[in-house]
Amino acid sequence: MDAGDAAKEYAAGFAAGVATVITGHPFDTVKVRGLYRGASSSFIGMAFESSLLFGIYSQTKQLLQGEAQSSTPHLQVIIPSAAFGGTIISFVLCPAELVKCRMQVQGKDAATYVKYSGPLDCAIKTMESEGVRGIFRGGLTTLLRESIGNAVFFSTYEFSRYYMNKRLNSPSSTHSYWSKLLTDVGIGIISGGLGGIAFWSAVLPLDVAKTIIQTAPDINTSRNPFCMLNSVYSRVGLRGCYAGLGPTLVRAFPANAAAIVTWELTAKLLGVKRL
Repeated sequence: MDAGDAAKEYAAGFAAGVATVITGHPFDTVKVRGLYRGASSSFIGMAFESSLLFGIYSQTKQLLQGEAQSSTPHLQVIIPSAAFGGTIISFVLCPAELVKCRMQVQGKDAATYVKYSGPLDCAIKTMESEGVRGIFRGGLTTLLRESIGNAVFFSTYEFSRYYMNKRLNSPSSTHSYWSKLLTDVGIGIISGGLGGIAFWSAVLPLDVAKTIIQTAPDINTSRNPFCMLNSVYSRVGLRGCYAGLGPTLVRAFPANAAAIVTWELTAKLLGVKRL
């Protein structure tokens, strides 16, 4: 992949991030009871993170495939490409989500006590009291969630896309341009939505552990996600490890469907050839 195509993949990923926020923000607003009234910060953060993820995934995938490009998905290519992309974005997501989680927790008790005046104040005070290690609290858990989750996401997306394409867009079929475009959009909606559901079904327990680790008032709280999940499981059982599963999946399908459709269409408009 030359520099021009790589830049186009990052641009397509940026557009996918914007689509994710537009689609998913109303669900987030309901989930946190209006705490985030505006989406401007989400637009910037999600677009940047999505740009990195899709760009790194595409570049790494092509590097691992080499010259022998194939439309058939291969797990030995998809999994390391997606896991690597997830690992990189975890370093961006961890501090951003720590601030978001702490602001959400504060929002529940805002009538009695306000510790942070805003997200920036939260980040500064965390750095002052806990240092760099504090702002990256939950980093290992975020890395595990993103690397495993994106490996599951892209595997589900690639294989479902491949088999639907094989069935609906066979070489012998004769479709008009608009008919094929609508078919591709439909395939993108289903494969992207299924990928999002697979992502959160696989790693929601890690997200639960991450939230507990990042919002614990005691800085000496264990940062081991498996110890944390064991504690949750011993107290409330498996349902505690999957807290919030329903709302998460309700958001996951449309948000990831929008991301994939936008990514694919933007890449196509920019002239990126994808098998």
